[in-house]
Amino acid sequence: MLSSVRQVLCFFKQKRYGVNGQEISVLKFRSMTVMDAGDGEVKQATKNDARITRFGAFIRRTSLDELPQFLNVIGGSMSIVGPRPHAVSHNEFYRGQIHGYMLRHMVKPGITGLAQINGFRGETDTLDKMEGRIRYDLEYIRSWSVWLDIKIIFLTVFKGFC
Repeated sequence: MLSSVRQVLCFFKQKRYGVNGQEISVLKFRSMTVMDAGDGEVKQATKNDARITRFGAFIRRTSLDELPQFLNVIGGSMSIVGPRPHAVSHNEFYRGQIHGYMLRHMVKPGITGLAQINGFRGETDTLDKMEGRIRYDLEYIRSWSVWLDIKIIFLTVFKGFC
């Protein structure tokens, strides 16, 4: 258990797209064993993924692995609320699969978003799930307001971390 705790206290950086499609490094606590395919391809974590450590499963379930992203917010590359940033390789794949996919990069990515409070948190193992996430991301951009952000933050605390 101690080695799992020591491993999780390490930061993990991953390249993602930010506002205007600019590449950013998103910080997280490491919750999985290191995997490097060497080809730049990022294999998305799946349910019961053998790479997830026991302690990593806890911090992923409670979203504590996302806490370092507040450093991204302070640094200006992310917002608290906005479309969740995806790995660069996932962006490149889905931009050709989902109409309007890249429009989500018109705003800063967020730690939480409208998609997450509406059930599109975590694994997107089907095109339908990703389309649903993008539909909410684009709805967020179209209907943004301070009150919507406050609502999303409130609901994230009560729904998003469950």
